[in-house]
Amino acid sequence: MSSQVSMVARQAVDGRRAETLEKLLEAGSEELRAVGHDALTVRSVAARAGVSPATAYTYVASKNHLFAELFWRYLDAGRPEPSGRGALERLRGTTRAMAAQLAAAPELSAAVTPALLSSDPDVQRLRLRIGAEFLQRFADAIGDDIAAERLDGVLDALVLAFSGGLLQAGMGLITYTDLGDRLDSVVATIVEGHL
Repeated sequence: MSSQVSMVARQAVDGRRAETLEKLLEAGSEELRAVGHDALTVRSVAARAGVSPATAYTYVASKNHLFAELFWRYLDAGRPEPSGRGALERLRGTTRAMAAQLAAAPELSAAVTPALLSSDPDVQRLRLRIGAEFLQRFADAIGDDIAAERLDGVLDALVLAFSGGLLQAGMGLITYTDLGDRLDSVVATIVEGHL
């Protein structure tokens, strides 16, 4: 992939370009559900979207980039407000909600684990946004319940635990449904003594 194509893929889109990108992402989601992540190609997504492969590659540098973009948008669209009486209850609710969101999209969840491990520059950019989203969700759930001098360490531990749980689920060692249950005790252990 040329650097010009990668530059275009990272640029903000508007107007007709935004419509084309949305068509590609919708077609990518449909193709993923229809054929799975192994059989999906950017060319097959382009055909489903009714655009040329060259046009598709202008917006999506690789199928890993497509999966990461779909995952980012899926996460961003399903962001509930944390609820509960204290930080521990809100954190547990947050991890359970994210695990349930992933369990509700099994094809995307299966595709995103290997995609996020790729070295594609567009995936790296999205990986940072996804990590920042996890961090923000945990910070929102904690609120002011943990002292500022301890907050960064707690947030780092929560993001690492959740990311590790995602990897375990992505490898098939646990299910995304079980992930919420498994993280309850982990979250309690992390915040113990900080509340």
